Amino acid sequence: MDIQLDQISKTEALIKISLKEADYQPKVEEKIKEYGKKASIKGFRPGKVPMSVIRKMYGKSVLVDEINQMVSRQVMDYIKEKEIQLLGEPLPNQDKIAEQDWDTAKDFDFEYSIGMAPEFEVSVDKKVKVDTFAIKVDDKLINETLENLKNQFGDVTNPETAEEGDSLYGFIQADGEEEPAGTTLDLKEVEKKDQKNFIGKKSGDTIEFDPSKSIKNETVRAQFLGDNAESKGKITFEIKNVNRTTPAELNQELFDKVFGKDQVKTEAEFIEKVRTAISDNYTRETDGYTQLKIRDTFIDNIKIELPDEFLKRWLKVSNKDITDEQIETEYPLYTNDLRWSMIKNKIAKANDIKVENQDVVDEAKNMIRQQFGSMGMSEQMEANIDAFADNYLRAENGNNYMKLHETVFNDRIIAFIKENVTIKAKEVSAEEYREKA
Repeated sequence: MDIQLDQISKTEALIKISLKEADYQPKVEEKIKEYGKKASIKGFRPGKVPMSVIRKMYGKSVLVDEINQMVSRQVMDYIKEKEIQLLGEPLPNQDKIAEQDWDTAKDFDFEYSIGMAPEFEVSVDKKVKVDTFAIKVDDKLINETLENLKNQFGDVTNPETAEEGDSLYGFIQADGEEEPAGTTLDLKEVEKKDQKNFIGKKSGDTIEFDPSKSIKNETVRAQFLGDNAESKGKITFEIKNVNRTTPAELNQELFDKVFGKDQVKTEAEFIEKVRTAISDNYTRETDGYTQLKIRDTFIDNIKIELPDEFLKRWLKVSNKDITDEQIETEYPLYTNDLRWSMIKNKIAKANDIKVENQDVVDEAKNMIRQQFGSMGMSEQMEANIDAFADNYLRAENGNNYMKLHETVFNDRIIAFIKENVTIKAKEVSAEEYREKA
């Protein structure tokens, strides 16, 4: 057997294999003998079928199967031996396969196209600069949050008529809808100039108005309209209840409701704990953006040449339902993901960053505990946490394990990068962040 690599470019090559009869014939003969022992053919006793009959009936299919298996195995062994870093998988030359004369030929030639990962350098140091955002927690935001908490845990009453600051629960009358879903309209979200149309109204009253003009906040408007979100122009809203909230006071009762019994003792402690909670939430929110900026920074600044034509062919072969148009459209996204994966692997190898099985198991346990949130886990459930984690990781044919492994690996790479590069976070308000990011 002769196997050789013909380099086409830095990222593409051909693996060529030539087989002589002596390379495959012993395996073929062995397989035919096995067929002879098991074959059940009319007119012959089991195991007594002449080999000439077996060869005539099964010889060609055995030859094709054995050679294909031998060639595939040799290709992968060669790639492993030469430590070739593949992109995609080897693609056999189908034209050459079609040309094979399986009836009379003794020697066979095969050819596989491969895509290879190029050499590139990755620097993870303070010279690498990543720009991101940090949401500032100012007094205005603290005061808004405190007001929201006081309203959330306040006392709700149902007065007869609506006043400024109330909310109205009712139904949007729609054609053909016998039992419309209930919805709530917070008068604080209604434009000031239109609030007079709602104040003084009571249960049973109907109001005709255009939500697109009276409710400027798109999210609030969509929540109010619900299934009627596509409606245009004026709608008729029938009031069922007027709801009025008397805000809770900043006292021990509120402290206990928000953070748990006796976790906070003074108003100053409560405000500081609220500030910390907001800051933690915003840090989690901006962390996703920072990770994307880190990813983009490395992808944009590290030149990695890819075997584009090979990869497009491989994507077409490995995804039968995908069209050429889809490949062209989605290819930039695919290659960005591929480049980022290559960069992460390079960083991991250079800095001995690994993920062991126990790391994945521990992450599964943490994830399960987090799902119980503030309720916590009972002693009995905690005692069975190993079984819960094992069941989760085995589910979906092991895909859960692979996904969690990738999550842990990605988190470690990101943590390493954050420690070693220069991250500059511009402080912005929550509104500015959502607009910019």
